[in-house]
Amino acid sequence: MAWEIVVGIETHAQLLTRSKMFSGASTAFGAPPNTQACAVDIALPGVLPVANAAAVEMAVKFGLAIGARINRRSVFARKNYFYPDLPKGYQISQYEIPIVAGGSLRIATPGGEKTIRITRAHLEEDAGKSLHEDFHGMTGIDLNRAGTPLLEIVSEPDLRGAQEAVAYARALHTLVRWIGICDGNMQEGSFRCDANVSVRKSGESKLGTRCEIKNLNSFLFMEQAIEFEAERQIGILEDGGSIAQETRLYDPDKGETRSMRSKEDAQDYRYFPDPDLLPLTVSEALFAKAQASLPELPEVRREKLVSAYALTPAQAGLLTSSIETSSYALSALEGAPAARRQDIANWIAGPLSAKLNESGLDISASSVTPEQLRRLAEKVEDGTLSGKMVKDVLDAVWSGEGGVDQVIAKRGLQQISDAGAIEKIVEDVLARNARQVEDYRAGKDKAFNSLVGQVMKATQGKANPAQVNAILKAKLTR
Repeated sequence: MAWEIVVGIETHAQLLTRSKMFSGASTAFGAPPNTQACAVDIALPGVLPVANAAAVEMAVKFGLAIGARINRRSVFARKNYFYPDLPKGYQISQYEIPIVAGGSLRIATPGGEKTIRITRAHLEEDAGKSLHEDFHGMTGIDLNRAGTPLLEIVSEPDLRGAQEAVAYARALHTLVRWIGICDGNMQEGSFRCDANVSVRKSGESKLGTRCEIKNLNSFLFMEQAIEFEAERQIGILEDGGSIAQETRLYDPDKGETRSMRSKEDAQDYRYFPDPDLLPLTVSEALFAKAQASLPELPEVRREKLVSAYALTPAQAGLLTSSIETSSYALSALEGAPAARRQDIANWIAGPLSAKLNESGLDISASSVTPEQLRRLAEKVEDGTLSGKMVKDVLDAVWSGEGGVDQVIAKRGLQQISDAGAIEKIVEDVLARNARQVEDYRAGKDKAFNSLVGQVMKATQGKANPAQVNAILKAKLTR
C-alpha cells in the first residue's frame, strides 16, 4: 500500500466504585437527571474534594496487570475548559505525574501477536452530560455523571489500521472487566474510546497530522470511523491539500466523520496542580492489597489452555473472552478425557454460547454446569453417545430435563455399539439395496455414503458411526 494508517487510542474506563472520584455521591446508572450530583460535584463555594481510595486501588491494579510503573506519588491537576456540563469550569485529572506510567498490552493480529505500548493511565473525574433530543431547540444538562471516576488509558501510536485498533480495544475491554475494575458497558458509557488517526506514506517514520474521533461506543463504529477517516485524509493529501488537526465525531447513520472543533493541545488546557488536593501517595498497604487481588491474567490462562489442555490458540482465545468463561472452561476441562478436550472447547464456544446469547445470560448463569459438560464428554468417549447426539442432550439439559445420564436414559439415546446388532442391520440394508451395492463395487463411492445413511436411519442415528463404516466396508469387499 502507498499509505500507512497510524492509530493511537485513548480510552475512558469508568471505575467500578459505588461513589464518585472526589465525593460520596452515588455512581449508579439510570437515576433521574441531577439526582446524584452533590455539592462537591456541582462545585458549590467552600466544598473540598477527597480522593476515592477504591478508585486509586483499581488504577494500581490496572498498572500491575499491564506491567507498568506505579508512581507511588502522583499529582492531581486542573484541566481548564469551559463547557455547559462542566460545572467547575475545570476537570480534575492528572497531567505531569500520572499514577500509571508505561506498560503494554498484547493483541492478536492476522500476522500474529503484537505488543502495543501504553503511554500512561491516569485518574480523573467525568463531566456531566448534555441532552439535546427532547428539548426542542434547547439543551438540557444532567450532572449525574459529573465526578464519576475514570481511568484514562492512552496508547502509543503503535496500531496500524482499523482492525488492529479494534483488536486492541477488545483486548483492553476484556482486561478491565477481567480484573474487575470496569463493567465495560459501552451502551451506558462505561467504556468509551477516542481514536487518533493519521496517515503517512509507507516507509516514512514521521507521523502525519492526527485527527481525534471522539466517543466511539462500539467496536463496529470504531472500525468504520477509522476506515472512513483514513480514506478522507488520504484523499485530501493526494489532492495536494493538508490535514487540519481537529476533533471529529462519527455519524454512524451516514457512515462518515465530521468536524467538531479544532484539536486542543495540552497548553490550551492550562494545566496546574490542584491546590485543594495533596499529592496522591500509594501506601504499601494499598499496593499490596491491589497486588493480592489481581487474578491470573488472560494471556496466562490462554497459555495454560494451550499447553496443559492441548487446545488451539484460536480456541484458547475464545475461551478467555471473559474471566467467567475461562473459569467455566477450566472447570469443565479438568479431569475430562484428554481426547475430548477440544470437543468441550467447541461445545462451549458453539452451542452453549448460542444458548446463552439467545437467553441474554452470562455463562455463570448457565443451566448446563461444567460438570455436566465433562460428563457429556465422558459419554462420547465411552461410546454411549455419538457426536451427533451431543446437541440433543445439551439442549435437553439446558431445558431442565435433568442431568446428562437422566436425559440419555429418559430419551433412550444410548449409542448402539454392539457389533452383532450393527452387523444384522447392515445385512438388512445391503439386502434391500442391491443396486447401490453394485454401484459401490463398480467404483461409485457416493453409493457407500448412501448405504451408511440408511444404516444410521434404521438405527435412528444411534449406531456407532465408526463401527458402521468398518462393518459395511468389510461386507462390501467380500
